[in-house]
Amino acid sequence: MLQETKNPSIIIYTHPDCGYSQAAKEELDQDNIAYTEIDVSKVPEALSELERLTGGERITPVIVEGDQITVGWGGLG
Repeated sequence: MLQETKNPSIIIYTHPDCGYSQAAKEELDQDNIAYTEIDVSKVPEALSELERLTGGERITPVIVEGDQITVGWGGLG
C-alpha cells in the first residue's frame, strides 16, 4: 500500500527503516488518532515535499497537522 488513509487532517511522512516513524505510528494508533501515512520509500515523489517541510533534510517522521509541522518524534528523528 503506497498511502494509507486514516484521516486526511493529519499526515505522517515515514520510512520503514526509521524506528521513530514506527514509534510515532504506534503511539498515534494507541491514542486512536487517525492519520494519513506517506511512506517515502514507496512514494519517492513525496521526498521533495518532505525536504520542503524539514528545510532540506530527509528526516522522518514528519507529522503535519494543519499549519503545525513536527519533525522527528519525541524531539528525535
